[in-house]
Amino acid sequence: MMEKIGTKWIQSILKMKTSSAKAKGRNLQKKVRELLIEYLKIDPEDIESRSMGAGGEDLIMAKAARNLFPYSIECKNQEKVNIWSAYKQAEENCKGYMPLAVIKKNHHKPLAVVDLETFILLNRKEDDNNRS
Repeated sequence: MMEKIGTKWIQSILKMKTSSAKAKGRNLQKKVRELLIEYLKIDPEDIESRSMGAGGEDLIMAKAARNLFPYSIECKNQEKVNIWSAYKQAEENCKGYMPLAVIKKNHHKPLAVVDLETFILLNRKEDDNNRS
């Protein structure tokens, strides 16, 4: 009997509270927003983080920001993230823009997940016309 009580007690401690999980997600959204503002010189008023639990893409961008960065972003800050599910959610919310899943777990850098075709297009050489 004591062993079962101990196991339940340990499981309750190990399970993250919903508020803590949402805070982790919010922190990742904030980091992505800050990086976009810094590296792409996007006006801070042109990109906003959606509240946790609200439907749709995680970062809402004005047209000026979208012209510089035509992605629909889904952020997941979880220890056991399902990459396929995160990407599918990005696809479902993309409204014609390119879906992008940003995933992160503790003690690891965030990763950006795009489909292979998008990745190749992003990395092709601009001077393709100069080839013989």
